[in-house]
Amino acid sequence: MEEGASFLFAGTSFNKKKYANEIDRFKGKRETENKVDYLSSFKRANPDSEEAAVSTKKRKRKQAASEAVEGFNVFKSSKKALVASEGNETNEEQDRLSKEKKKLNRKLEADSILRKTYNIHVSGNNVATPLKSFAELSSVYGCESYLLQNFAKLGFKEPTPIQRQAIPILLSGRECFACAPTGSGKTLAFVSPMLMKLKHASTEGVRAVILCPTRELAAQTTRECKKLAEGNKFYIKLLTKKLIRSADLSKLRCDILISTPLRLRAAIKKKKLDLSRVEYLVLDESDKLFELGLIKQIDAVVKACSNPSITRSLFSATLPDSVEELARTIMHDAVRVIIGRKNTASNSVNQKLVFAGTEEGKLLALRQSFQEKLNPPILIFLQSKERAKELYEELKFDDIRVGVIHSDLSEIQRENVVNDFRAGKTWVLIATDVIARGMDFKGVNCVINYDFPDSAAAYIHRIGRSGRAGRTGEAITFYTEDDVPFLRNIANVMSASGCEVPSWIMAMRKLRWKKHRPKRESILTIPDNAED
Repeated sequence: MEEGASFLFAGTSFNKKKYANEIDRFKGKRETENKVDYLSSFKRANPDSEEAAVSTKKRKRKQAASEAVEGFNVFKSSKKALVASEGNETNEEQDRLSKEKKKLNRKLEADSILRKTYNIHVSGNNVATPLKSFAELSSVYGCESYLLQNFAKLGFKEPTPIQRQAIPILLSGRECFACAPTGSGKTLAFVSPMLMKLKHASTEGVRAVILCPTRELAAQTTRECKKLAEGNKFYIKLLTKKLIRSADLSKLRCDILISTPLRLRAAIKKKKLDLSRVEYLVLDESDKLFELGLIKQIDAVVKACSNPSITRSLFSATLPDSVEELARTIMHDAVRVIIGRKNTASNSVNQKLVFAGTEEGKLLALRQSFQEKLNPPILIFLQSKERAKELYEELKFDDIRVGVIHSDLSEIQRENVVNDFRAGKTWVLIATDVIARGMDFKGVNCVINYDFPDSAAAYIHRIGRSGRAGRTGEAITFYTEDDVPFLRNIANVMSASGCEVPSWIMAMRKLRWKKHRPKRESILTIPDNAED
């Protein structure tokens, strides 16, 4: 209307204020007429549209009413807030998981670098972080001060590679089988977490068992346990024949029991000993324990240790695949720990092969080496007790202090021989492979394999009596014509530990051997009538 009016009166002056009422009346009338005309024309074209229009109006009113209500609906706003808060929580959860994942990756990377530094190889899930120092035993695992003081007193300043990894694994409640070079501190690696977990002495019976293949090693392990437990009143016992005969083992106050399999099985058979509360079972020198002659005895001990929450562990310097398979049958979710290369000799021992030709040649070579340089203490290994006795008879009148140890000696005699060698009263100790297992003689300078070892594992354990705890040592292996076919087997071990081996030996064919023990000529050169 305003546009029409302005068009009609263009070029003239018109006082709108004066005629405002008339303009409004005219404008309202025109709008009403137009609306009436439009509706009437629509009705004529659509006779049913009146009802549709009414329903449309109702719907519009309902929508308007609902929209008006929704504008003040508390529940709708709370739903929106809930959705928003859930979205925020999801984002926060994702951020948290992302941060945790990054943190875990950083931890795994740091663990990997630390293991690489110390040549530690592990297999298993969620393996515990290696120790950086003994101080972490206190800060992370709550180790009591007496144990750290004993470490310092015994001269253990830094953990060895096997101790860095095996201790955290056992403290985290995981089972493990570990292979580490001789003289690398395996005893401390399984004894210290055992003492930490047991915490204090108890009267509830045997709570931990350590099995060793020989009486000498069992006695040595007992001594080491007592040294580490000093300051805490643990009951640590070595199972001897005397103890089995005299004591009522069912009432024996004992927290940690150390034994050979045969004696422990005898005690179990007599129903004198209850092992149902044992929390920790350790098989030391496990490859020797799993040999055919001992498997039944080991099986009896494992069955007697029936505590469902028991933690089992195996330690050795050599870990054949067959032993590993057997170990997995008695262990649950075990972690495998290898220090350096599996089944290798210590790289701190300088190894060499000496061709002696015959049995007479070996005796001449031995005496010649003593004349050139006698650097005691020295260990000499032979393949049987009969040959050990023969060599002792040959050397006992020479100008050297020589001793011999073998299974024909009584337990007291064997202990005296070992103690004399440790004290320095004996310079040269002649032995069989019995002594090669785990015995720790401080500062053995040289090991002589008078008889060629019957396996690579025997060689590793023999020469491992030298070069222990960071010291250097020497190993000399005599060989004759009978031993030449098996040279390559020993040469491989030497080469793996960094020793130089003649190329012609490495070019030889490697033979599969079970036990190389040829029938050798007698060592004795003394005539029978002179001996009489």
